[in-house]
Amino acid sequence: MSGGFVFNEKPITIESGEGAYLYADDGTEYLDFGASYAVAALGHSHPAVTSAIQEQAAKLTYVQASYPVEVRTDLYEKLAALAPGDIENVWLCNSGTEANEAAMKFARSATGRQKIVATKRAFHGRTLGSLALTWKQKYKKPYEPVAGGVEFVTYGDADELAEAVDDETAAVFLEPIQGEGGINPATAEYLQTARDLTEDAGAALVFDEIQTGVGRTGTLWACEQAGVVPDILTSAKGIANGLPLGVTLCADWIADGAASHGSTFSGGPVVCAAANATLDTIVEEDLPGHAAAVGEYLTSELEAAVEEHDLPVRDVRGDGLMVGVEVKRGANRTLKHLALSEQLLALPAGRTVVRFLPPLIIEEEHADSAVDAMTNVLS
Repeated sequence: MSGGFVFNEKPITIESGEGAYLYADDGTEYLDFGASYAVAALGHSHPAVTSAIQEQAAKLTYVQASYPVEVRTDLYEKLAALAPGDIENVWLCNSGTEANEAAMKFARSATGRQKIVATKRAFHGRTLGSLALTWKQKYKKPYEPVAGGVEFVTYGDADELAEAVDDETAAVFLEPIQGEGGINPATAEYLQTARDLTEDAGAALVFDEIQTGVGRTGTLWACEQAGVVPDILTSAKGIANGLPLGVTLCADWIADGAASHGSTFSGGPVVCAAANATLDTIVEEDLPGHAAAVGEYLTSELEAAVEEHDLPVRDVRGDGLMVGVEVKRGANRTLKHLALSEQLLALPAGRTVVRFLPPLIIEEEHADSAVDAMTNVLS
């Protein structure tokens, strides 16, 4: 069950990292435009996060969540203040899939209903509950039966969504931008339609911002760009800059109606310290705004390179520093050559999309390096 970063059967063993760069055990420097699936939001070995971890570990490594701890209380208050709209209830866990499992449980217990509407090409996690919300059969077929009561609709199709949402619906799960599904952004109109439909039906609107959250798309939460506030918002990935943390944020009516739920390692002090430092840095340095500006530059330079060099690219899309390049040759082949020939690490999003999720701290010169690498590989 072990695995590694393997190209051509030769694993790249990562030894250290700093900022936007990773270093292999042979000394090779790689520009990291994947950030381990958006986890390293501040880059590698960020001094503020490192210092916070060290200081907290020297005082208290862990105590169960039933005992108040200042660093955890600070994180609760910070997340409640940063959440969109009037969402003020916070539940902490250890991963994105756990955050979505909690969202499913909270929505069903608060509404007293079972049916959940999810979208085709969605990815919400790999535990049995979250797998039920995930579209691709390759992820869930070996583990069936998964949780039932999930109906899938075409992402972005408001008419299909309207037909699916009814008075038996507990929740609608949406990614504001589909990540694994190919970097597919939803329109503001589609998200607003989902908001209107769920309000009319008494169902919960859940935004999965596991990958889009904490500044990646140019605002702290991607849903803010559409001006739509969900009933439940889930986040993880970059929220603690590498330490395992998931978050489920809920409106009052969800929190008041939710049944009991818990996790032994929910909100460990060291993880909370890392998250506090990460969020403080993101807010104080306006990294969402920085991501919007550098992301726009990256996207425009990629589009210009495609046109100038007639590269085999079908589309460049995304928001902020969540960018997908749909290539004609296949994503895995392109990624292999980017890593081995250009020392650029990126990710796939399906078979044909190269996904860029760099640290939010990158500058235009890093974007230039990525564009040059793509141009060299695809030319």
